[in-house]
Amino acid sequence: MTIREELERREKTYLSPFAVCSADTKGRAYPIAPDDLRTEFQRDRDRILHCKSFRRLKFKTQVFISPEGDHFRTRLTHTLEVAQVARTLARSLNLNEDLTEAIALGHDLGHTPFGHCGERMLDKLAADGFAHNAQSLRMVEVLEGGEGLNLTWEVRDGILHHSGKVQPATLEGKCVARADRIAYINHDIDDALRAGVLKEFELPGEILRILGETHGQRIDTLIRDIVRESEGKNDICMSEVVQNAFDELRNFMFEKVYFDGWRKKEEEKCEYVISMLFHYFMEHPGEMPLEYVQIAYRDGTERAVTDFLACMTDRYALRTFQQLFAPSAFPVI
Repeated sequence: MTIREELERREKTYLSPFAVCSADTKGRAYPIAPDDLRTEFQRDRDRILHCKSFRRLKFKTQVFISPEGDHFRTRLTHTLEVAQVARTLARSLNLNEDLTEAIALGHDLGHTPFGHCGERMLDKLAADGFAHNAQSLRMVEVLEGGEGLNLTWEVRDGILHHSGKVQPATLEGKCVARADRIAYINHDIDDALRAGVLKEFELPGEILRILGETHGQRIDTLIRDIVRESEGKNDICMSEVVQNAFDELRNFMFEKVYFDGWRKKEEEKCEYVISMLFHYFMEHPGEMPLEYVQIAYRDGTERAVTDFLACMTDRYALRTFQQLFAPSAFPVI
C-alpha cells in the first residue's frame, strides 16, 4: 500500500459521512497519474502554493491601499488567515482539511490590485463585467502557467462559489466561505483601529458583548458557534443570535470603514489608474507581455486586457502607470 492509499484509507475510516474523500473526487479536466505520496487534494494545495499568482497576493491590497506599515494585512495574509479559520472548522467537524485548505489558498488568486476598488472599476470597464471569484477560477483553469493548474472539480467549485449567491457544493467549500467573512471582518477591524480610522469606543457594544471584546475572542466565538450548530448536519451554519450579531458587525464595517468618506479620494486615484491602464492597453495590446498578446488573439483584446490588469499587484500597476503617463527626467550626458 502506498502512502497515498493509506491516507485515502484513513479518510474513508475517520472523516464525517458529509466530508469529501479525496479518492471520491469528480476528477480533473485532464486526468493525470496518481501520486504515491499525496492525495489529489494535497496535490491541488501544493500546486496553488507554488504558483506565481499566489506569490503576487503579497503585494495586493486587502483594505488599506499599498500600506506602508508592516503590520497591515495584505491579500496574502488575509488568505492565510482564511485558511487557518477554515481548517479549524473542517478539523472540528471531521471534514477534509486538505480540500478545505486548497480552496482557501486559491480563493483570491484572481483579485485585482487595489482590492475591491480595483474590482469595481474593472467591473465597470469590462463589457462582460468582472468578479474576483470568477477571475480566480479563470486563473487556475486558464491563466496560471499558460494552461491552468488542472485542479480537481471540488477545489474549482469552492474557489468560484466562496462568494456570491450560489453556495459551494461541498461542506469544505462552505467552511471557506464562512472563514472568509470571519477573517476579513475581524482583521479589518484590527487594521482600522491601527490606522486610526476607528476608535475602540466606536465599536458597537451590544455586538461585542455577544461576539467578544477582542479580536481573538470574536473569532473563537464564531468558530465555536459554527461547530456547535453544524455538528452532525449536512450544512455549515450559525445560531440565530450569533448570525444576527455578526451581520450587524459586518453592516457596521461597511458603513464606517469600507464605504466611509475617508477612502473616497484615494479610491478615486486607484480607479483613475485602472481606467487609464485599461484604455491604454485596449489601444496598444501589443505592448502587453506575450502571454496576454496570445490571449488577445485567442479570446479578444478586452479579455486579455482584463486578465493583465487583474494579475497586476498594486506596485506593478502604479509603476506601469508612471512609466506610461508620468514624464521622465531628461538624461544628463
